[in-house]
Amino acid sequence: MGSGSRDVDAGVVLLLGGRSEIGVEVARRLAPGRVVILAARRSGELGPQRAELEAAGASAVYPVEFDADELASHQPLLEKIVAEHGRIGVAVLAFGVLGDQARAEQDPAHAVAVVHTDYVAQVNVLTSLANLLRAQGDGQIVVFSSIAGVRVRRANYVYGSAKAGLDGFATGLQDALYGSGVHLLLVRSGFVIGRMTEGMEPAPLSSTPAQVADGVVAGLHRRKSIVVVPRALKLMFLAMRVVPQSIWRRMPR
Repeated sequence: MGSGSRDVDAGVVLLLGGRSEIGVEVARRLAPGRVVILAARRSGELGPQRAELEAAGASAVYPVEFDADELASHQPLLEKIVAEHGRIGVAVLAFGVLGDQARAEQDPAHAVAVVHTDYVAQVNVLTSLANLLRAQGDGQIVVFSSIAGVRVRRANYVYGSAKAGLDGFATGLQDALYGSGVHLLLVRSGFVIGRMTEGMEPAPLSSTPAQVADGVVAGLHRRKSIVVVPRALKLMFLAMRVVPQSIWRRMPR
């Protein structure tokens, strides 16, 4: 690694959202010589992801059952992982849903379900995880924000509002963790071409899961607070904040 780089914190790599394409790409880059925990619903069906990480050099890969929407299960799961596999080196929060914007505008239950998974569940996991890593004295956390949360657009405001809330929570948590030895990396990405966005027209400055993962791993080594992928989006983020509302409300997803 280049100047200013350090090794990623020692310990288990925990991927919350074990089917996430971005998450698996991050785990694959961190896998050599490490234990990787793949946490997802229907964990018995994670064979392909497990094989990919074993091929990448993981010392062992363990699928565990994880339902992000079951908030009461988060703390016991984290404690069980530490008890069985040791300290957590890197925890990647890669679960989430896009939801259906048109349905969410008509169906309050669907709107709340999207926000529950993409914001409330993340807050719950992050609070438990931060406390656990504080007690440990080290560890790294990866949180995925989005261009959708930088300035919320009419075209996907339910998902965007959840990402905006998560972005704010994560930046506040970064400040709360300052001096604790725990590092939180917030990733602000643009449109990512993959399963989650299949069938949607790629936006300008799109990226792939592999490109996002490269940015994440570089950010972990450099202990950065925020990584923007692709980096050209930084200028777009600045421009987005000054577009008049009359134009902004007509912006596409």
